[in-house]
Amino acid sequence: MANQLYWRQRKPFERLLAAGEQFRQAQMAQLGGRSADLRAPLEARREALGELTGLAAEVLRNAGHPASPDTMRRVTTTLEALATYGEQPDAPQPGRLTADVDPPGFEALAALVPRGIDRVGHRQTPPRVIPFNHPKPQPRKRKTSDDKEEAKRQEAERRAREVEARKELREAELALADAKKTAARARAEMKTAAARAKAADKTKTALESRFEKLTAAAEAARQDARRVASHAEEAAQAVDDAERAVKIAREKLKG
Repeated sequence: MANQLYWRQRKPFERLLAAGEQFRQAQMAQLGGRSADLRAPLEARREALGELTGLAAEVLRNAGHPASPDTMRRVTTTLEALATYGEQPDAPQPGRLTADVDPPGFEALAALVPRGIDRVGHRQTPPRVIPFNHPKPQPRKRKTSDDKEEAKRQEAERRAREVEARKELREAELALADAKKTAARARAEMKTAAARAKAADKTKTALESRFEKLTAAAEAARQDARRVASHAEEAAQAVDDAERAVKIAREKLKG
């Protein structure tokens, strides 16, 4: 995990290493009798460590792995160790770790303490430097009870998800069967409706043809009626003319 953080989250990782180096330099200064502020670099290291720890938990979750307390403890311990080693020549190389890294022991830290400082601050003897040694990789430990419980929990969750998936599959299959039945009924109803529509169109066509014939007959009857009416008017006028002629003729006979 520390390797992944180094390659994927380089800036936060470099901030952690820089803060660790500043804290180490401040410690060396104090141990050498000089005034140095430990609070600021210590706080910076804590912030960088907290940020990387959160990123590690996020990477684990995204990969489908649980961020168990044991896993996070190992990640935090390795990050703290890398920050403590800093950029020493024999320090473990981030990004190329093959095992978890433990913080340096007391002997390695004591190697940084300047030796032979007199009361007025003059060095009497050169400091003794003990090189850092890579911590030996620890053999893989057997799964703890937490790991076993986590494995059981994951297995239970997997089984629960499988049961839920099977249930959803059955429900989906039932819904599909109902949908197929509904579609079949809809197709049958559509065919019936199409047949009725065809028959209605045929009836409409016949009625329209009959209506056209009836309309033509009615128009012919109206024309005949107008013609008869005209003849009747002409006949009435002829009767009137004849009656007037008879009246005139009678008057002439009397005279």
